[in-house]
Amino acid sequence: MNILEIIAKKRDNKILTKEELNFFVENYTNGNITDYQAAALIMAIYINGMNYEETTNLTLAMANSGEVLDLSELGKVVDKHSTGGIGDKITLILMPIIASLGIPAAKMSGRGLGFTGGTIDKLESIPGYNTNINISEFIDNVKNIGISLMGQTLNLAPADKKIYALRDTISCVESIPLIASSIMSKKIAAGAEKIVLEVTVGSGAFMKNIKDAEELSKTMIGIGNLAKKETICVLTNMNEPIGYSIGNSLEVIEAVEALNGNMKEDVKEIILALGSYMMMLAGKGENIEENKNKIMENINNKKALQKFKELVKNQGGDVSYIDDISKFEKARYVIPVVSEKDGYIKSMDNEKIGYISSSLGAGRLKKEDKINNKVGITINKKIGDKVNSEEILAYIHSDDYDIGIKAAQKLKECYEFSKEYIEKQKHILGIIK
Repeated sequence: MNILEIIAKKRDNKILTKEELNFFVENYTNGNITDYQAAALIMAIYINGMNYEETTNLTLAMANSGEVLDLSELGKVVDKHSTGGIGDKITLILMPIIASLGIPAAKMSGRGLGFTGGTIDKLESIPGYNTNINISEFIDNVKNIGISLMGQTLNLAPADKKIYALRDTISCVESIPLIASSIMSKKIAAGAEKIVLEVTVGSGAFMKNIKDAEELSKTMIGIGNLAKKETICVLTNMNEPIGYSIGNSLEVIEAVEALNGNMKEDVKEIILALGSYMMMLAGKGENIEENKNKIMENINNKKALQKFKELVKNQGGDVSYIDDISKFEKARYVIPVVSEKDGYIKSMDNEKIGYISSSLGAGRLKKEDKINNKVGITINKKIGDKVNSEEILAYIHSDDYDIGIKAAQKLKECYEFSKEYIEKQKHILGIIK
């Protein structure tokens, strides 16, 4: 077996065997296959596609290319993953809720890169919170208090890191089999028994339309089934930011407010949808509406908030910031973004909004960029809202006045107005099982 035969086979639109995909992944990861050879195969996959079995075999080969976490001693662990979005603080709110319902919440998350934020950056905006713990401590935390959220310290799916970086350089990112295998290889390596995936759709998401999102979802569910990891996909709207805050400590503040019962409607709908299906997969209730009621009960009785405090304290964070969110350090300048038009908000360029937030220092455009936890954007008006001239659309939180003023001007350009009535957006676009 050699790489030239494998490239030629996929070039001619033939199906690759499990052994051929294992050979490629193992030898590309250890450096025996060159970047230009791997690029040829990736391009052939991009052009000719893969069937479910091929995609699953590629996924499993990638998952097994590094360490694989075994969480079986914790019981039935259900992982949650989002394909990314703007203002996505869902993990911060959802995982304490899940833990408060008696389901082990063991989650490894990443840092932000590009226009989407990272859960680990958000957690690290809580003074003292340690995301860099070892695996035995991670598992002990879940055993002791039912929850741990940490950074990806293990060498999980190293083949995915190499293949992803290569795809980026040869314009082969937008391939359903390659996206699906990238996501699912990391989820399988992370050790969960079952998986709920939030597939975001719209201007601030990787999947810009429902058709592509449905195809990606079905592919990932097919992989999950063949890998014996039951998987459900929840399609959510990413044509506007989630909630009202974008930026690290700003999103932690919103998460704490949500756990105190003050939750924006879009956040609430997403939390209830993802959480109720996580409960179902964990064997905590087949009735989705009843599961939603149980989630609301643990928000209203503050059990979920208490679990979040336990998480923060257990990983070295200062709980006084959760008790009093006014303690979070503020950006030097808070600049209002004032509407120059009357009418209804028709659309928002959500991806551009994400990049504006990153330009303030809330995200990274390069891996080595430093994060400023204080800065970001708070949104006042979203799609379907009626706006009068001189009303405030949003606030820019910036430590540099000139950068903040430029960001405010750019943010105005992200809004499109209509004189006609515009309906509010749906937040849940579909459930695929």
